[in-house]
Amino acid sequence: MIEKNKVVSLHYRLRKDNNAGELIEETYNAQPLTFLYGVGGMIPKFETEIVGLNEKDNFSFGIEAKDSYGEFDETAIVDLDINIFKVDGKLDENVIQIGAMVPMKNAEGHRIDGKVNAITEEHIKMDFNHPLAGQNLHFEGEIIELRDATEEEIQHGHVHQEGHHHHEEGHECTGNCGSH
Repeated sequence: MIEKNKVVSLHYRLRKDNNAGELIEETYNAQPLTFLYGVGGMIPKFETEIVGLNEKDNFSFGIEAKDSYGEFDETAIVDLDINIFKVDGKLDENVIQIGAMVPMKNAEGHRIDGKVNAITEEHIKMDFNHPLAGQNLHFEGEIIELRDATEEEIQHGHVHQEGHHHHEEGHECTGNCGSH
């Protein structure tokens, strides 16, 4: 049964709005989504909806935008000085183009991704909303496998997949090491 410190593997389809909405992504015909339940790695409402399910159980539920990636925030669209993006006085047009997602850092040094909305002589208009902000979501799928997490997985706060996770001597795991 899905509960805290269980490793959950599931297949899902994610659609806009409802079970008949536009398909956003799916894991069928690919690797299932595998995660450590109860450590904050998933949308909280998603975890609430699947708690207590067992292997082979199906699920189907909606999550409103406010409970997933938040409402669309107009203040997250900003004009940044074009010089921030220049290297040796030139703009890399292979990286900075309308529609491109560009990794950046916020004032606290955390990585955030911004979408290039417009390019002018002086500014790059960036949208730092999550791509699914303002979007109601609908998930449907099946629980494929459940297992108890190892002590190491619990300590690190994520799943270690066999053959893909190595800690170097002195390496401090912050929750994003290994493959997920």
